[in-house]
Amino acid sequence: MEPTRQPAGTGLSELQSIAGARLLNAPDTDFRLTAIGLDSQSLVEGAMFAALPGTRVHGATFAHNSAASAILTDHDGAAILEEAGETRPILVVEDVREILGDVAARIYGDPTRDLTVIGVTGTSGKTTVTYMLEAGLSAAGCAVGLIGTTGTRIKGREVPTSLTTPEAPKLQELFAQMRDEGVTHVVMEVSSHALVLGRVRGVRFDVAGFTNLSQDHLDFHPTMEDYFAAKAMLFDPASPLKATTSVVCVNDAWGEKMAALAPDAITVRSFADEPSGDPIAHEFDCTATLIETQPTGAQKIEVHLNQPRFDGTTFTATIPMPGAFNVANAGLALAIAVATGAPKEGFLDGVAASAVPGRMERIDEGQDFIAVVDYAHKPAAVAAVLDTLRKQVSGRIGVVIGAGGDRDRAKRPMMGAEAARRADLVIVTDDNPRTEDPAVIRKAVLQGAKGRGAELREVASRAEAISDVVAWADPGDAVIIVGKGHEVGQIVGTTTHHFDDREELSRAIQARAARARAPKTGMEDA
Repeated sequence: MEPTRQPAGTGLSELQSIAGARLLNAPDTDFRLTAIGLDSQSLVEGAMFAALPGTRVHGATFAHNSAASAILTDHDGAAILEEAGETRPILVVEDVREILGDVAARIYGDPTRDLTVIGVTGTSGKTTVTYMLEAGLSAAGCAVGLIGTTGTRIKGREVPTSLTTPEAPKLQELFAQMRDEGVTHVVMEVSSHALVLGRVRGVRFDVAGFTNLSQDHLDFHPTMEDYFAAKAMLFDPASPLKATTSVVCVNDAWGEKMAALAPDAITVRSFADEPSGDPIAHEFDCTATLIETQPTGAQKIEVHLNQPRFDGTTFTATIPMPGAFNVANAGLALAIAVATGAPKEGFLDGVAASAVPGRMERIDEGQDFIAVVDYAHKPAAVAAVLDTLRKQVSGRIGVVIGAGGDRDRAKRPMMGAEAARRADLVIVTDDNPRTEDPAVIRKAVLQGAKGRGAELREVASRAEAISDVVAWADPGDAVIIVGKGHEVGQIVGTTTHHFDDREELSRAIQARAARARAPKTGMEDA
């Protein structure tokens, strides 16, 4: 049966009621608004401009640049608009972000009512789990939309977006576009910023999945408890954002705490190091067990959907990504898919063919050592990828690492420490320094790495650091570049320069090979 769709566009009076707003410059007759956005210049007649307070200037200052037919703002914005002589209708609320998602959802016809929406949150693994879900659900015959760190796709087609979780108006517009193009399932990463800043207000989540929690974003969240509370908004029965069904990976203490908070949660546990017959496995609704690791790093796993929550089915599959954390990710992805009612048949076949850009991504130019790029940019993630790499090589490990500027400063020495505990060579370089002094960031990472047994180098240029680690490698060694993964830009100051770790690593390996092939001139020692 076709879903009952709300018509796109909503009357100004209805939006006033939804927002609980005061109306200034009331029109003689009500009229419909068919779009909403934060960019004043991109809006056309029939749209609503949402004027939010900014860090330097209030968005209402830019209203005169907009062709929008109405404005939504707060009391400060209204004062700016009145002083400027604004004559268009203005909806005034206490906090625009608090109601922006609900308003946007109504304007676009409440699109998530017609979609199966899956939200995945946690510190690490969000992107991998969403990619597994996209691949698996597509293989099972579903029409899938994806929203996340690496961008947005509609049935495999790239759609340009910026933030991991777009702002509420853009998000609701994307949902409407997906609905209109026949998407059945939307898989999206949900960041803690998105939850706290109201970007996902107005979204009806059918299933929420939780991966894990470790230190990150403590520049935004004052404590780990506050960070956890933000993630918990998708799982707490008292939260208006709670998904209909919760699926929680309980591999760590934070996962156990989340499962306790959501008493109806489906629990997932992975066993990458324990024997497959471990009796503890029967305590969980879904278990994923590592059977064997192949020379390529691919892993054969067994996933049990245990009774009574599931039907007792057991699946065997090969996942292309290495690492114990990916055993957990695969189990979580399957449990989430089954919780939506999607067909199980073919799901893991799709996962087996999935690939996640910049996540343990191998660069192969025919070299005699392993070269990998990974997005790891938090202490626990750095530790996990290096532990994974250590299991795959008999030789040494060299890592290039940095830390982002204008972000959580406390994790910088912790990242250096985790790298130096596991690698033979640690080259500390620039990541995205943004507006901070890059030398200060490097110093903090180096401070944590000192005295832990690894050889340490500081190389400011990221390209030079990558060339140095490649030149250092001997046959049988492994090198890994962490921090940026799929990103194709480096932010220095307020400017983004093109930079892709994968391109630079490939170029460095090719240059090394060219030097090895070059004829000797007899002047090498001159």
